[in-house]
Parts: sequence; C-alpha cells; structure tokens
Amino acid sequence: MQAAIPRLEIRNLKRRYDGRAVVDDVSLQIMPGQVTCLLGPSGCGKSTTLRMIAGVEMQDSGSIYVDGKLICDTNFRVPPERREIGLMFQDFALFPHLSVADNVGFGLKTMDKAARRARIEDLLERVDLKRFVDGYPHQLSGGEQQRVALARALAPRPRIMLMDEPFSGLDNRLRDEIRDHTLTVLKEEDTAVLLVTHEPDEAMRMADEIALMRDGKIVQQGAPYNVYTRPLDRASVSFFSDANVLHAEVSGALAQTPFGRFLAPGVPDGTPVDIVFRPQHVRIDFDRGGKGPVPTATDGTAARATVARARFMGNESLVEFVMDYDGSTLKATVPNVFLPQPGAVMWLTIRRDRCFVFPVASRSTS
Repeated sequence: MQAAIPRLEIRNLKRRYDGRAVVDDVSLQIMPGQVTCLLGPSGCGKSTTLRMIAGVEMQDSGSIYVDGKLICDTNFRVPPERREIGLMFQDFALFPHLSVADNVGFGLKTMDKAARRARIEDLLERVDLKRFVDGYPHQLSGGEQQRVALARALAPRPRIMLMDEPFSGLDNRLRDEIRDHTLTVLKEEDTAVLLVTHEPDEAMRMADEIALMRDGKIVQQGAPYNVYTRPLDRASVSFFSDANVLHAEVSGALAQTPFGRFLAPGVPDGTPVDIVFRPQHVRIDFDRGGKGPVPTATDGTAARATVARARFMGNESLVEFVMDYDGSTLKATVPNVFLPQPGAVMWLTIRRDRCFVFPVASRSTS
C-alpha cells in the first residue's frame, strides 16, 4: 500500500541573519486535515519558517513541497500567489472600504459573479456571519472580524493554511470560542494547517501535532499528550507549565533526595541531575505530631515543609512551601479552595511516575 503524501513538507530549511542561524535545519510534514502547531518562545524562528513557506522570504537552503511537488528550493521558486496557501495573521487586515462580501471574495476575482457570490455566502454562513454580508468591517466586533478574515483566507480553497498568532488580539472571553469555531471550519475544508503560537494552551487545544521549537530548531515533535508527558528536557517541562526542580547527584544509578531515591539508569556516577515535576503532582498531607505519611512505592518518602503563602486561582489553589531540608521553595496546586495559613507545617510527597530526571552538564547551568 502506497504511503500517503503529505500536503505540506519542508526539508532541512535554514535561514541566517547576520551570520546567526534563525531557522536551523527544520523539517516538518503535515497531512490534509491535520493541524500542526509550531510552538516556541518569541524569537525562536517560528514566524520566519512560516514566511519561507508562504514565499515572502527566501530560505538559504532546504526545500518545500506541496502534495509531493517541489514549490521552492534555492534554484526553483513558485511565486507566493501560485502556491495555493492561505495566510492568517494577528492583524486581520480587512479592507475598511470594502463590504464584508467583497473582503471575503477578494481572492475570487477570476470566478463568475454567481459562483463568487455563492462561495462568499456559503463561507459566511459557516462562520455565522451571513447576516453581515453587505455590512462593513467597522460594524463588526473583533471576533467577527477574525471570522471574516478566516472566510477570506479560505475562499480560494487553499490546500494549506498558515496562521501566525491569529487569536492573540482577541480578549480571553472570545478566544476559546473563536479558536474552536475556526478549527471546525478548517477541518471541514480538509485544509492542512500550520499554526504558529507561543501559547502552550492554544497549541494543546488546537493541535493534532505539536512541533516544539527552540533556538531555530525543532527539538521535539509529536501528539500534544506525548510532548507534554514525555518532555525532552527541563526547558520543555517549564515551557508548558510551572515546574519544581530538585537537585541531586547520581551514585549507583540512583539520585538521593529528601523525597527518596530516583532511578537514573545509564547516568554515570557523580553526574548532577535535575528532578523535575509539575505542581499538580505534589501531594499534601497534614502534620501528625511531627510525623508525615508512611512511604509508598507510588509517592516515595514525605518531606517536611512550611507554608509560605496560598492563593485561590479560580479552579484551583496554589500553595508555596519552604522546604525544611534546604530552604528551597516548591509549589503545589490543589483543586478547589485550599488555603492553609502561612507558617503551617505540612508534609509533601510527589508522584514518582510524574517526575523527570535530566542530567545537566554542570550545576551552574541548572
């Protein structure tokens, strides 16, 4: 059986500015109907990668394919307007002097009038804006303008949609609703989507696959669950959420901590390691006459700590502790309302199967 051909494939893309590698050997495949999020901090090369795919910027090396056909390398280049690629950005860039219908139909000038109008009305109905077909952008809210921009980008039936932080201009109240609506329409069109974002929540909500980018490279790629639960390193854990870190040193393939010993197979003796875990995987127990809970295989050994402060965050409470053993601070999140008083003594355990052990080159880099 012949393997499916990716709708979009980029191979070994590189781009340098002033001798610095902004995009460094990036490769990626996206299938029809798949949403891939290029996720990473500002300045990591996400938007530059998008611009090279769109054709508004030229790569120094590497190649780009659409449905298995070369559209760009360093010797051959299909112009941007012939790549059948749609673009959506943070700035909706609607034409204020054109009606909603004319904005949506801007890229349909070669169609006959009746077919053009039918496509415009169909798209506006799917984004629930048909009633504004003859209105103007200034009459619409920010969320409505974003949906018009989506309809305009989809009107020519692009095979690929590139989206650069398209929802960051919306307030939090609208953002989730608009993202979900946009995702539904894109899936219906069977469009391959590459979404650039620096927000992990957005990537987790929208993506079939996440490509985590750092310093011009894709450092980890996979389904959201896998990227979140099997992080490559400490920085990957921290990018998705707050992280607690214990410092230890390996001896006999074990790292000793106040929470018990952690396995470090294959790590040479004397190697410093970071044991990283998220606040939601910290379990809190009350002090019982100076004693904590009995050690278990699941939670390890309990360590004593004092509450520094507690805050209610809406769906959960965040409690910060000062650890007895070294004065370091650990954070724990607890569902619902849990607000112990500062100075209260408690015992903490951590889920062993939710801890990650990462060797570090030296303690100064931790």
